[in-house]
Amino acid sequence: MTAQPASAVIEALREFQSDAELARVRKRLSPDEPAIGTRMDDLVTVAREHAGLELAEVRKLLDHPSYEARMAAMCILDFRARSDPDDDERRALCRVYLERHDRITTWDMVDRAAPQVVGGWFVGRDKKNLIDLAGSACPLRRRTAITAPLHFLQAGDDDDVAAGTAIARRLVSAPEPVVHKAVGIFLRRLGSRDRDQLLGFLREHASAMPRTALRLAISALDDDIRRQILRH
Repeated sequence: MTAQPASAVIEALREFQSDAELARVRKRLSPDEPAIGTRMDDLVTVAREHAGLELAEVRKLLDHPSYEARMAAMCILDFRARSDPDDDERRALCRVYLERHDRITTWDMVDRAAPQVVGGWFVGRDKKNLIDLAGSACPLRRRTAITAPLHFLQAGDDDDVAAGTAIARRLVSAPEPVVHKAVGIFLRRLGSRDRDQLLGFLREHASAMPRTALRLAISALDDDIRRQILRH
């Protein structure tokens, strides 16, 4: 751990500020969301350099109004979860993510941290929290519910994968792109682990899926199978 405060991360992010990058960042944020204007590569570098930040200071980053500070917090959580932490730390990382989900305002914050930080904790454990997220009215919470199980496809057993697939089934017809695109990504990865399981899922649910989600789900399949699925 490092004794450096969250303010050191903010200062480092501001050193990379540019008006051109701020204009690009603003295009993917809500009109009233503050931003610094830091390139993602530089942001990730800053986060990596401060990966040992105390979790109390990570929470302070999440309190910051700027998108970059909160994304840096997500990166730090992700780096820590990838560093083979013990169960106590893994639980603490997941708790920070879930307790401060209200500070997650973009899909890329979810995608950066949910698989390792949230999915990493729930491998082999009860999935009630993920099921609750899947039932949320907030699209980004539902994205977390289906993005966290990407880790199950890498490190989980069949029961973990089944739990992730059940969440995909629950969200399969979600109207919001931020949710159904994530469902499609999960299903595509599911096909890499178990092609027959993906095909079985699609036989049952393809007709209910938004077209974008379906195309993502089948994107790694053979051309003839993709055409057959899309015709139905």
